[in-house]
Amino acid sequence: MRKPLTVAARAAVEPFAVMDILQRVASLRAAGRDIISLCAGEPSGGAPSAVSARAAQIHTSKIPLTYTPTLGLPELRQAIAGHYKRWYGIEVPARNVAVTTGSSGAFMLVFLAAFNPGGKVALARPGYPAYKNILKALGIEVVELDAGSSSHFQPTPELLEAAVAEHGPLAGLVLASPANPTGTMVSRAELAALNHWCGANGVRLVSDEIYHGITYPAPGDADPQGVCAWELEASGVVISSFSKYWGMTGWRLGWALVPDDLIAGVDALAGNVALCPPAPAQLAAIEAFSEQSYAEADAFVAEFSRTRDYILRKVADLGWIDAAPADGAFYFYANLGPALAGFSDSTEYCAALLEREGVALVPGGDFDSVHGSATVRLSFAAGYDAVSEALVRIERFQAASLGDV
Repeated sequence: MRKPLTVAARAAVEPFAVMDILQRVASLRAAGRDIISLCAGEPSGGAPSAVSARAAQIHTSKIPLTYTPTLGLPELRQAIAGHYKRWYGIEVPARNVAVTTGSSGAFMLVFLAAFNPGGKVALARPGYPAYKNILKALGIEVVELDAGSSSHFQPTPELLEAAVAEHGPLAGLVLASPANPTGTMVSRAELAALNHWCGANGVRLVSDEIYHGITYPAPGDADPQGVCAWELEASGVVISSFSKYWGMTGWRLGWALVPDDLIAGVDALAGNVALCPPAPAQLAAIEAFSEQSYAEADAFVAEFSRTRDYILRKVADLGWIDAAPADGAFYFYANLGPALAGFSDSTEYCAALLEREGVALVPGGDFDSVHGSATVRLSFAAGYDAVSEALVRIERFQAASLGDV
């Protein structure tokens, strides 16, 4: 008799529900249904034209696509360093730039290098579920901060103090600004306060800045792209990506700004885990920092802004409540309020909306296991036309559903 095989406990993390929804979207489309998907955080415009042109040239000219240095091509690392000078006015040594296989690869490497198994890392709830799932899989204890509207859906020193009082000393804090799913951002003063608290308590800050550049600042805002954590203190880690501002989700290319004490560890881990990031994506991504590419990306951000403004004008008609202000990124996160009547939770609401009206939203349980059963996330990355038609369908769906109650 064969002895039973085991499955590692670390694999028992929650699946990301949006992937199941996207599979259902694909099935309905294959069956001929007209589906508007407002699920994924995926800009509809794709990569800048100069990046795509360079990629085509790479593949037609038979440039050898061999392994690159573990932390990325020197010319790409230098270009990323130049990006920080352009946007934030800071000098980042290219040796502190680690190019990774998407920002997801950066999180994995940084969490492995910075935190020991059993250590405690805090993050805001609601928040991107992969943070806690990766941390848990690595044997790191996740401490969720109940960050609601009163704290702008972001961590605060007060929430961190309360967490330490309840759970003991923390090893790290994951901060996302703009955040997924709420789109909220921390101000320069708020980031400085968090940096000060982390420094005073020996806590490593990991700052997720992948949505920088997709922001909606007021005229004259001194930090139109967002505030980079390394503008204030370079002992933490900054993580970013080509996926959002440049629309390069499938290229699987991100990066981390790694402080000196973590470089050797991240380099060694990266060499063992992935050898190097994708070579053709690296070669093409250098063109993301051209003037033309910045201009194209900014044009898409302007479209996101127009779509966001439309959604904010329609909130009252939708009847949704306690909405996050969507300072940046391309998400609208809100409580369904009266629209939830007749449904057990937002998962049932979203499933019915998809089947009846062909609109796909993400239920909030993915982002908040405590309060998410009444919330939804709408991604407006699909563009103005798709979103405006989707809102017509949502209002029709809600009117019919309330009539059935």
